Amino acid sequence: MSSVVLQTKGLQKRFGGIIATHDVSIALERGARHALIGPNGAGKTTLVNLLTGMLAPTSGSIMLDDVEITRMPAHRRAQRGLVRTFQLSQLFETLTPLESLALVVAQREGAGGRLFKPLARLASFVEEAAALLARMHLGDVMESRVRMLAYGKRRLLEIAIALAGRPRVLLLDEPMAGVPAADSREILDTLASLPDDVTVLLIEHDMDLVFRFARRISVLVNGALLVEGPADQIARDAQVKAVYLGEATHG
Repeated sequence: MSSVVLQTKGLQKRFGGIIATHDVSIALERGARHALIGPNGAGKTTLVNLLTGMLAPTSGSIMLDDVEITRMPAHRRAQRGLVRTFQLSQLFETLTPLESLALVVAQREGAGGRLFKPLARLASFVEEAAALLARMHLGDVMESRVRMLAYGKRRLLEIAIALAGRPRVLLLDEPMAGVPAADSREILDTLASLPDDVTVLLIEHDMDLVFRFARRISVLVNGALLVEGPADQIARDAQVKAVYLGEATHG
């Protein structure tokens, strides 16, 4: 099996006369910690929507584990292990984090018809959910109602829900957006401890988080791939500094 788990070749998306994504070819190695960055309007959201099946490309291809998924519906991509946080997951305000995760685990195991039985009768699902919540720094709030959680904890719960589905590729869409500074370190620590077998593509504006998390970075500008390489190389790249980071940032 190839070491590349997710790959695009010549991916392009046109909206009328506007080219939102132009000839983008990227490859994510199994277990990668990869970041996608670029200025506003660079095409990051369009590219993620193409990867997850929310948009169909005008041309080009997408491969997941050597299987072409270019025209595959979004739900089937998720079933094959391609998951995007904050879009595919949904928080149920009246449930607890423990209940939320136990339901996801039950669904993953094909126990959808048993979802509304008391959790006490789904002991194995509850046990797995509790263990995951503990790893995600949510053990102390696992029995609180979701609506009572602080915003940073809600972000962590969304990541936990995605992980409960045992994704092969996890697309983290700006996990720090709106998170108070006091909670950001907890989220960063959690991202750093994600399982090695999960390939992660991080879309993020917080450059401190990007350079602390990612081992490899792709930079999009005007819908096209400007440069890609190891994080330390990108931090020194003159083109990147000129169009995005600014000369003083990580220089």
